[in-house]
Amino acid sequence: MRLFELLLLLSNIGLFSLTFLLKKRRRIPVFVASGIATLLLVIHWTVEGYRIQLFFSYCITIIFLAISGYSYFKKNGPKKIPRFMLGSAYTAIAIMLVVTAGLMYAFPIFKLPEPTGEFKVGTQTFHFVDTNREEIFDESRDGKRELMVQVWYPAQASTGKYAPFIPDTQILRYMAANYGLPGFTFQHLRYVSSHTYSGAEVSSAQTSYPLILANPGNGSSRFLHTSQAEYLASNGYMVAVIDHTYNTFATEFPDGRITTSTTNDLFSPDHDYQTSRGNRDKLGQVLTGDVAFALDQFELIQSGKIPSHLKGRIDLGHVGVFGHSIGGATAYDASYDPRIAVGIDLDGGLYRLRDREGLRKPFLFINSESYFEKLKMVMDNRVYTDAELNRMGSTREWEDQVTEDKKLELERMRETIDEGGQVLYIENTEHLNFADVQFISPIFKMLGITGKIAPERANSVINAYMLDFFDRYLKNQGGILMKGPDSRFPEVKFVTSLL
Repeated sequence: MRLFELLLLLSNIGLFSLTFLLKKRRRIPVFVASGIATLLLVIHWTVEGYRIQLFFSYCITIIFLAISGYSYFKKNGPKKIPRFMLGSAYTAIAIMLVVTAGLMYAFPIFKLPEPTGEFKVGTQTFHFVDTNREEIFDESRDGKRELMVQVWYPAQASTGKYAPFIPDTQILRYMAANYGLPGFTFQHLRYVSSHTYSGAEVSSAQTSYPLILANPGNGSSRFLHTSQAEYLASNGYMVAVIDHTYNTFATEFPDGRITTSTTNDLFSPDHDYQTSRGNRDKLGQVLTGDVAFALDQFELIQSGKIPSHLKGRIDLGHVGVFGHSIGGATAYDASYDPRIAVGIDLDGGLYRLRDREGLRKPFLFINSESYFEKLKMVMDNRVYTDAELNRMGSTREWEDQVTEDKKLELERMRETIDEGGQVLYIENTEHLNFADVQFISPIFKMLGITGKIAPERANSVINAYMLDFFDRYLKNQGGILMKGPDSRFPEVKFVTSLL
């Protein structure tokens, strides 16, 4: 909550209290208080910027100024207002104040966690076009596969303003629609700042930096992994987060085109399980192809064939990958690429399980507690009761096929452990604790969309384990957290022995 918007709300509460409590001689105090509230409104609009969540507060301020000003300058005494009308007005104002306070709490102007590494962070965004692949998720266009990829990297000490958290503000209405909310709901996110300098020079502290490719989940966005990218970049990595076109809630291209998610149609509840699994594998093949293509482009950037100040600064001999949800499955599947040394899956079930042999590379699985519980059911050979199936809206046939896939997924996890990987889960986490969406609203925790763990704590734990794992295999240092439970992170549980 920003300073002047808080002061504006408090001034409105003060105005309401004055008019309600002072029965006589309130004309001058209310007029003065209205002037103060109006001054705060002007400062708030000028310095902080307006937002729809404070609409009622703006109305209250202007109405009070108009009425108190009229009463103050009018020579004749004010007309007596019927008690019923006065009571109704007081009730309406009280309701508006409560609603405003609730909206400010539910949709705060939050602060992203500040990266704690030694480097400042810079960012650059690229538009890549794959002329060798047709776009299959947009039937209205006969075009090639296009991607927007944003890179966060260690930067020279810089001055000036940080880049905004979400610079492409046109996409915010699509983000709201993705959560079933009115288009204006998330417009205030344009005021949230990152900790990144746009276009800053690459730090000269090292000749080059390892590259990490990152993949958001279905219906997500590259922006919702900003805090993770900043953290890794501040610790000496180049982190390229891929907007997988038509699998994000929205992606804006340099010419102003905006694409939205169409891949949800692949998972219609009317499909049988085999069709749904086939569709997921079909989507997964495209996402994995995106990673390979992006890596091709970074090879061209490194050589100077694509102009960028990142030229010559990317360590392509040490490349990692991570992702969330289906992006985590993408990280696993993309790791078969011999150019990629190591990967991390954040709470994502795997795809294309039957297309390949097991991955013979170090790989880290970090799961939510809820997802681990599903895997634990499979490990324990426990089946759902009829009552549980009814609550889930599922069938025994469907869940039996899910179980067969999860058994194969668990086998893949075991194989990566043999190669130096690990399988963990974090207590009190849910699926969306692995992306920056967890910071957007405390209401998400109340609804169970995110877990009981504080978002800042979840973020710091995930970042610590990701960095430790990448450091171990891309920098030949660290790896302490991979050895077993650590008293600094009691919520992290190793499940290697259960596998």
